[in-house]
Amino acid sequence: MKRMHVQLLVFAGLVLCLALGPSAASAQTFTPGANGIGDPYFPLEGNGGYDVQHYDLSFSYDPATDELDAINKITATATQDLSRFDLDFQQLTVKSVDVNGVGATFSRDGQELMITPATGITNGSTFTVNVRYDGVPETIVGSPIVFGSPYGFIHTDDGAFMGDEPNATSTWIPLNDHPSDKAAWTFRVTVPADLEVIANGKLVRHTESAGKGTWVWDETHPMSNYLATAGIGEWQFKNGTTPGGIPETVAIDPALLQSNPLAMDFFYDTTAEATDLWNDTFGAYPFHSTGAIADNATYNGQTIGFSLETQTRPLYSAVRSTGTIAHELAHQWFGDSVTVRTWDHIWLNEGFASFSQYLWDEHKGVRTAHEDFVLDYSRKANDPFWDIVVADPQRDTMFARAVYRRGAMTLQALREKIGDDAFFDILRTWAADHKYGTATTEEFIALSEQISGQDLSNFFQVWLYTPEKPKKW
Repeated sequence: MKRMHVQLLVFAGLVLCLALGPSAASAQTFTPGANGIGDPYFPLEGNGGYDVQHYDLSFSYDPATDELDAINKITATATQDLSRFDLDFQQLTVKSVDVNGVGATFSRDGQELMITPATGITNGSTFTVNVRYDGVPETIVGSPIVFGSPYGFIHTDDGAFMGDEPNATSTWIPLNDHPSDKAAWTFRVTVPADLEVIANGKLVRHTESAGKGTWVWDETHPMSNYLATAGIGEWQFKNGTTPGGIPETVAIDPALLQSNPLAMDFFYDTTAEATDLWNDTFGAYPFHSTGAIADNATYNGQTIGFSLETQTRPLYSAVRSTGTIAHELAHQWFGDSVTVRTWDHIWLNEGFASFSQYLWDEHKGVRTAHEDFVLDYSRKANDPFWDIVVADPQRDTMFARAVYRRGAMTLQALREKIGDDAFFDILRTWAADHKYGTATTEEFIALSEQISGQDLSNFFQVWLYTPEKPKKW
């Protein structure tokens, strides 16, 4: 009797499902993805509901018109049942959007490009998005974040210079614009045949037809969006390998070579030396190739005042010091391979790269790392430098000098407190454990305590969280 009762219940359930239709048997609730990941400094950067795997960006650009005509093909994985999702995209005109090859509706709200596919996207499924767009990208100017320096898509006399940290990639590409969502990238760039293109990763091919050249660059390792670049101009290239065997590509603006004929050797040789040094110090170089992009770039007569650790080959807006090159290349480990999970942890990028400059000075016989520490520490106690909380420097002061130099001092003080063996074990383990991923200050503190075997809570409280000059630690 019991078995018959169960069978009758099952039969009744099947009859009910058939009567109501298939949707009732497998009901799903599709909801919109969040319009931001909740970053404390950039709440609307990034978007919820999906994880991007690959960007395949194709665009044509002619400096004579400054017009960009593009399609970004995005491959992503849904992390919820999606009825709608957002991309970050500013300024330019969207011509069409399709999802999985089917036309999708879209609307704009500030930096949000809101996309509604024809049917819901199931959690865990892989889907594709094609966004076709065009327009003239606008350079960001006057931002206190980068101390007024123009950044983003910068129109130059012969092409374009793209340096996007922290929030400018969405001025020329529709994407999930937050460093925590890393993806592989392919760049397919068509320009007048007398120009060249240098981008992240490996050059796959270069073809010419009808007065145009198309350059395809491929970065197969995960990359945060602000590290993407595709510089356009009259480049001179030098290719080879470092003494340690790492492939190297350097591109120099000929205008720099006219004013400094040794610029190519300077960038090439310094890049090779620094890449090999950090390979020996921090662990194996995390990418396929290294290099540099040096452009004599200005915007409306204003010199571009920054260098940037764009993945595989950093950007330089002029001939810089060897210490700057060493700094940007150290970022390939600390910033590019290991990336901040949210922007308030930015000292994990800049403090680590600045500490690497201490090591570079030691390597070159300029000063010991301790002597560099003493120079930075010698600032008077009432200097505003000490007012920045390094572990949470706030949005408009996230690139303040203290984030760089006090961050470097923190690491040197840790080195002197726990000894070289434990300290460099921490750096190498940090780079290996979080390779191609993201990390937080709390995770670095936990690793430091684990490897050193010491309670370092007071040490880090003094150096990272207290807005005053450390007296003892």
